[in-house]
Amino acid sequence: MIVVDATEMTIERPKKQKKFYSGKKKRHTIKAQLMVHYVTKQILSLAISEGRNHDFQLFKQHRKKQNYQALLLVDKGYQGLEKLGIKCLMPFKASKKHALCRLQKKINREIGKRRICIEHINRKLKVFKILSERYQNRRNRMGLRLNLIAAIYNMELLKK
Repeated sequence: MIVVDATEMTIERPKKQKKFYSGKKKRHTIKAQLMVHYVTKQILSLAISEGRNHDFQLFKQHRKKQNYQALLLVDKGYQGLEKLGIKCLMPFKASKKHALCRLQKKINREIGKRRICIEHINRKLKVFKILSERYQNRRNRMGLRLNLIAAIYNMELLKK
């Protein structure tokens, strides 16, 4: 099983502002998508894009490089994975007219309990000041630095 989630890191205001402006965070960001193995908690892959890209759009762009055979645990931002033929476990979404029943709420809670590991990994990566505060270096090097921090995290897991 693989757990997938995306996080955003703030950057300095670029010259071409429209690509990097995130309406969700109300600032200029770079989005990073993490794929983590559920059992070992190792970071398997990273994908980086501009802040305005949606999580699912980032997944589709990165999908061309990877072949997924495992079950994916995702949040509601990845709706449409079933249409792509990918096996995934996603929480139910309530509509305006229909509330969730008890069973659906219970299933959503169980999925949330399983997905919390990737939120903890995001927190551990943001312990590094370069990811938690505004990134002031070259944007094209952000991917390299994020990969290095992920490698440090994976090495720390192996030491335990």
